[in-house]
Amino acid sequence: MAETVQQEMERLLTEAFNPTRLEVVNDSAKHSGHMGDDGSGESHFTVAIEAPAFADKSRVERQRMVNKALGDIPGERVHALAIQASAPTP
Repeated sequence: MAETVQQEMERLLTEAFNPTRLEVVNDSAKHSGHMGDDGSGESHFTVAIEAPAFADKSRVERQRMVNKALGDIPGERVHALAIQASAPTP
């Protein structure tokens, strides 16, 4: 069975960052019938990720790192992606 987009995102982010916390939430149902809803049920996501790799990085740098790790998913296969990326607090 093929991975869902959510499962693929979880796998890619885990491989890239070995996060201490990762939550990928499918928000697509909240946007059903809205712009960007392609009917797949996998068009809108929120990612909350905490990883040491984000230490000393700005919010924009963290978001770029997440987008890079996800490859063609943001903007190509997913219409909207909210990213909450942080480093663990010591």
